[in-house]
Amino acid sequence: MRAIALLGAMMLISLSSEALAETPSRQALHALDEQAGALSRLHTVLVAVNGEIVHEIHQGGPGVAVPANVKSLSKTVLAAITGAALEAGVVETLDQPLVELLGSRVPEGVDPQVEDITLEHLLAMQSGLERTSGAHYSAWVASPDWVAYALSQPFVDEPGGRMLYSTGSSHLLSAALTEASGESTHALAQRLLAVPLDIAIPSWPRDPQGIYFGGNDMQLSPRALVDIGELYRHDGVVNGERILPEGYVEDSWTPRGRSPWTGDGYGLGWFVTTLAGVPAYYGRGYGGQALYVIPERAMTVVITSDPNPPSPGGQFQQQLNRLVANVLMHSGQGNTPK
Repeated sequence: MRAIALLGAMMLISLSSEALAETPSRQALHALDEQAGALSRLHTVLVAVNGEIVHEIHQGGPGVAVPANVKSLSKTVLAAITGAALEAGVVETLDQPLVELLGSRVPEGVDPQVEDITLEHLLAMQSGLERTSGAHYSAWVASPDWVAYALSQPFVDEPGGRMLYSTGSSHLLSAALTEASGESTHALAQRLLAVPLDIAIPSWPRDPQGIYFGGNDMQLSPRALVDIGELYRHDGVVNGERILPEGYVEDSWTPRGRSPWTGDGYGLGWFVTTLAGVPAYYGRGYGGQALYVIPERAMTVVITSDPNPPSPGGQFQQQLNRLVANVLMHSGQGNTPK
């Protein structure tokens, strides 16, 4: 895999990337193989150190180089698309009110508080609107207009308040990007993310109005997800070109709220946690899809799993966290990869 170039020192890291790059030991990778093998739902695990993939596991699913449904990990990818749109001038600022961008897509009679929702609120899951995920999901995706339905939900908090994990918020963001650019979210993803990273982002489902699903059902290969993780690890720069605005990664990894299920912080499309005593940032999706970036170890880890129901839920996600934590615990310089 091509290495992604780093311009300047990586923010959040005080030491050089070379000093921090710790290749997992043979023993750690052998243990990872065994632990992954015990999880029948798990499809792939990729470990990259300093931009180079040092270990791949493929025990099910399409494979490490073939696009697969990453479910709600799409929200992290959408955050990258939004950052790229900001850098390209498609949107002016994350403080922009949502209604300015949606225009006539805002239905009549919605709560006036909708005018206070910004793009940042959507990225951080702080719209204040009742969630359209969980028990509310089926009714939302069965509605004739997903944007109108999401905006018509009652407010259960103020915009900018507590984290309310909702795919409806991500879909409103996709609609806003579409209206702001005059392009589809898929076209933006191709132009602003896929081309500079040299990855494939195939088309994915759309709502009844043709808006690409914001926050679910995107198709990316595990190797493409490594490249997205590396883009963030390098502060939004790839091959000398700035793709994400300066400071966007730091903002993305700064918690605005906390998950009520795990207690992990949530920034702009990324969860914030600590694994094996090391700060880690991750996106996740239904059924066991995950992208981890651990800057202090110059490491990116991708995991994909069977996306079909039923999901094993939070317990499985904790098992994936332990897989990554175990790799971090048994990493050290001078080890030769398997």
